[in-house]
Amino acid sequence: MCDVLIAEDEPTILETLSFLLERAGWSVASVTDGAAVLDTVRRKRPQVLVLDVMLPGRSGLEILKALRADPEQADTPVLILTARGQSHDRQMALDLRADGFISKPFANDEVVDEVRRLLGRRAARTAALG
Repeated sequence: MCDVLIAEDEPTILETLSFLLERAGWSVASVTDGAAVLDTVRRKRPQVLVLDVMLPGRSGLEILKALRADPEQADTPVLILTARGQSHDRQMALDLRADGFISKPFANDEVVDEVRRLLGRRAARTAALG
């Protein structure tokens, strides 16, 4: 289990995100190939998935669609982080039930704040259910 799973194929961005999120106190795992994301989500059970759209092997939007169709993983909060920041890209992600959307280049605080928001929302939902 991990707090945050990052699916990002760009090494510099992955390193930056990992550093920022670990410095904020969260356990972080990563995957760089889109084809491996769903299996990694099932194994690691992240509290939040930070998902790039343009990944080798399988696109982030395909992954999001498959994740939402899986009853065991459908409620995993997903933050889309992408260089494709046009309004139709954002709308596609939201239509697939992404929980957040940040365009690259991103502000470090913006990513940390959004992950914090999603973790808080998940904790509140879990507390309400149980």
